[in-house]
Amino acid sequence: MLDLKFIRENAGAVKHAIKVKGINLDLDELLALDHELLGVKQRVEAMQAERNANAKAVPKATPAERPALIVKGKELGEEIKALEPALRAHEEQLRQLLLRVPNIPLDSVPVGADDSENVELRREGTLPDFAFTPLDHVELLERQGWSDPERVAQVSGSRSYLLKGEAVLLEMAVQMFALDFLTARGFTPLSTSALVRPEAFVGSGHFPGGEDQVYKIEGDELMLAGTAEVPVNSLYAGEQLPLAALPITYAAISAAFRSEAGSAGRDVRGLIRVHEFRKVEQYVLCRADEAEALEWFDKILKNAEELLTALELPYRVVQNCTGDMGAGKVLMYDLESWVPSENLYRETHSCSYLGDWQARRTGLRYRDEDGKLTYAYTLNNTGIATPRILVPLLENHQQADGTIRVPPALRAYLGGKEVLGKAVR
Repeated sequence: MLDLKFIRENAGAVKHAIKVKGINLDLDELLALDHELLGVKQRVEAMQAERNANAKAVPKATPAERPALIVKGKELGEEIKALEPALRAHEEQLRQLLLRVPNIPLDSVPVGADDSENVELRREGTLPDFAFTPLDHVELLERQGWSDPERVAQVSGSRSYLLKGEAVLLEMAVQMFALDFLTARGFTPLSTSALVRPEAFVGSGHFPGGEDQVYKIEGDELMLAGTAEVPVNSLYAGEQLPLAALPITYAAISAAFRSEAGSAGRDVRGLIRVHEFRKVEQYVLCRADEAEALEWFDKILKNAEELLTALELPYRVVQNCTGDMGAGKVLMYDLESWVPSENLYRETHSCSYLGDWQARRTGLRYRDEDGKLTYAYTLNNTGIATPRILVPLLENHQQADGTIRVPPALRAYLGGKEVLGKAVR
């Protein structure tokens, strides 16, 4: 959400953001409603002032004047009461439009319609040069007896998964490594529920617009979040934090659920796109200072890059264009890890800076150096998401006999093992 005064004074910039981000919103409709609402408010305020003046005049009036003043006061009260429903309706209508107003991207963000127009910034790591024909992750899991896609599909339907044996230990090892890695860098570990109220999705910016991606609990207001960002972003909703409390940095782990609406036919095989997964999320609350926020952006991006480097995974850094960054983002980079079986990079991390767009939605403020209440800035980035990260991990570290070489960074979490699995080819 943007400040309404800012929108009024910068309508051209906001209209440009709406256009380049592909948001379905008529800003002129919003501004017209805002103008109309101001008129109603001014009318109500004028009548309230008149009613107050009338009430003060009653005790001073003569007995002959007093009945007329009392009647006038009642009439003013009834007129004000009659306007209140329209006032509330206008306010809610304006609020719903404000929730759709996108953030203003930085000037450095490339303009584009979708992910095909994202810009590659650099590549890191060396692509594997196999002296054998590599298998994809599905074949590797099946040959090792670490999965059972047919049985789990009978139980849980499509886009479900089941891991067994050492694959489970590998998944847990990756999560614990990510938590330890981020904790060592000052992030507070946080385990949170994926069950949240609808207003948390509004606070994070996933609603309105992303309702079809969310699983709802029938007979209950609770819904299942697709990232820990959703509940963590609302932890301090409506609060006024002291300056000394900032920055707040979390390494938040939770289950995550996504309906994957609109993804029919895409990545139906394997672990890339599943309905349920686990994710360690980096989340930052900091002062409303763009220089500081961009420093945090670089830090959480570096954390993710160092995690991938420690896992010995080749990756590339991509800057998201305006049409692929979401309504609330000021700046967004994706990290994409190399998947040998597809001969391409696949997104495994998304790093985002949102300014005060989320804090305005949740009402989270802090007192700055001058004691002024100010909306905080928020940022987030993936730490690790499983099982997706297992795709490049298994494929890049497979050996000729079908076993999996364990990167040194994970060996302590796997009892010192250097290799997982048995020879299967």
